[in-house]
Amino acid sequence: MLAICVLMFFLVAGQFLIDALGIGLPAFQIAGGLILFLFALTMIFGDSKPKQEISNADADEETESPAVFPLAVPSLASPGAMLAVVLLTDNNRFSFAEQAVTAGILVAVVGVALVLMLLAAPILKVIGTSGAAIVSRVMGMILAAVAVDNVIAAVLELIKTNTV
Repeated sequence: MLAICVLMFFLVAGQFLIDALGIGLPAFQIAGGLILFLFALTMIFGDSKPKQEISNADADEETESPAVFPLAVPSLASPGAMLAVVLLTDNNRFSFAEQAVTAGILVAVVGVALVLMLLAAPILKVIGTSGAAIVSRVMGMILAAVAVDNVIAAVLELIKTNTV
């Protein structure tokens, strides 16, 4: 639920926030792509960042729910997801109806993620720890490619508009 709230905030106010700060969408896209790339590297080369964050959240007594920080914000409502929401709801390119479709898809994707998290234990029993490590590394590689694609698209947009 928190992930939906964070992403809906960026859907509604993201472009206004970026415009108020004077940040161009390509700069936001490059920053999001770089952060997404770093997250992908942790998936490929080592223990996942959420495991570290879960242990930190368990040690912190002020955290009401350990799912708030490790799952809701960095993983589901990640910088890449926030970036995608802002780019897919750009008021200059998309109508209100198209933005409403984006909101519906956002809710559906978070719903699918919830179902998959609920099925994680049975899936882990089937694929085992080694299978989970392989899936994590393959998904990290795909995520890294998406991150690099975001950065390239933003750089090409900057070159095309002659703002470099």
